[in-house]
Amino acid sequence: MDFGVVLQTNPPAARTVQLAQLAEAHGFSHVWTFDSHLLWQEPYVIHSAILAATHRVMVGPFVTNPATRDWTVTASVFATLNEMYGNRTICGIGRGDSAVRVTGGKPTTLRELRESIHVIRELANSRAVEYNGATLRFPWSHGSALDVWVAAYGPLALKLAGEVGDGFILQLADVDIAAWMIRTVKDAAADAGRDPDALDFCVAAPMYIGDDWQHMREQCRWFGGMVGNHVADIVAKYGHHAATQGDAGVVPEALTAYIEGRTGYDYNTHGRAENDHVDFVPDEIVDRFCILGSAQEHIEKLKRLKDLGVTQFAGYLQHDSKEETLRVYGETVIPALQAHLVARS
Repeated sequence: MDFGVVLQTNPPAARTVQLAQLAEAHGFSHVWTFDSHLLWQEPYVIHSAILAATHRVMVGPFVTNPATRDWTVTASVFATLNEMYGNRTICGIGRGDSAVRVTGGKPTTLRELRESIHVIRELANSRAVEYNGATLRFPWSHGSALDVWVAAYGPLALKLAGEVGDGFILQLADVDIAAWMIRTVKDAAADAGRDPDALDFCVAAPMYIGDDWQHMREQCRWFGGMVGNHVADIVAKYGHHAATQGDAGVVPEALTAYIEGRTGYDYNTHGRAENDHVDFVPDEIVDRFCILGSAQEHIEKLKRLKDLGVTQFAGYLQHDSKEETLRVYGETVIPALQAHLVARS
């Protein structure tokens, strides 16, 4: 299992770069950042600084969307960074949440998401692509490589992830929900004639090492609110009791039921521990969606996720114990999830 860290690009940018360096020093393989250009600093500028200050970590947005940037511009950023730093970028993409809603927009359609993935991936892999009635390519790009991982929750989005994604991003660490979603994505991949085992499966959630459960929950309750935005879209389409059979499959009621008390959401505190619109998120959901507690409790839950086929855990660090959590992961958690080799046998 690989390990990533998910950072917000809060000023000063040097702090984001410092945390990325620390994550690499502790054995993390990926550094991801939020991409919401009004709420936080422009991520791709900071990605360049992270790549310059590190040696091996893969770097990318978690997640970008097809609405806020022209697709060819997004592809050009990745191809340029790859030329500068040696194919160390990765693209997480979804329909859009805070980046589009804060500007008065709305998430893109699945058709637009599918088309954008194709355009971004082809151009960023130094290939030609048909776009707006013309054949386009970057004449300056040679040998660039980019994987595109799709973030999804709803049945149709999960189907798309299996059909076209190089990987699937699930932003919650509930083991039962993860099992259903991973199976749904794998089935879609198989139905599309793809090898399901060739896809990467990334589970992302706040990670907090500690023993004060109430404090950890309050630091991470924001995550249930963030997930709730996407769940609200699912409920609007399928209803609160969405666990019914249909052409698109089954949405677990464990995912949809908890937002029944949701009355609103303030994007000004999106993704922050001080979010004041997440009182509807019960402790049970925080515990299920996040990974909290001692190092051993983290290891046990991560092993269950690994057994489901999860290939990467990406931990959010939007709390007050960033360095300590990275240290314990580097010294204890990551080694426990890696293959143990011996010098002599």
